[in-house]
Amino acid sequence: MLRWNVVAAAAVLALAVPVTAGCSAVDRALDCATTASAIARSVDDLQQAISDAGEDPTQARESLDSIEKNLTKIEDETDDGDVGKAVSQLRGAVDSVRADVEAGRAPEAKPVTDAADELTKVCSPG
Repeated sequence: MLRWNVVAAAAVLALAVPVTAGCSAVDRALDCATTASAIARSVDDLQQAISDAGEDPTQARESLDSIEKNLTKIEDETDDGDVGKAVSQLRGAVDSVRADVEAGRAPEAKPVTDAADELTKVCSPG
């Protein structure tokens, strides 16, 4: 009887490991999706700030800082190639907008919104 208990325990353990690993992947995807949602809100703020950037670039800088902070969080939480590519694209778009704001030029928000949309897509669970 003891032998069957050992076999049963081993079987349960063997089944539990993939389930636990699967939960970790789901948790990471949900964290990514939550952070992508925060980035989307920051991008909305950025679009408003861009329209006012000529008068006061402070809001645009703060929105860009918020986006970059969340991008770093996503990079730290996932090693998914598609997510990494989307983060890189968004970071490049953010850098371009920041350079325009710092130079006093009117920045173009479309590359940022497009890259944020892509990040939201790849971070969506399921």
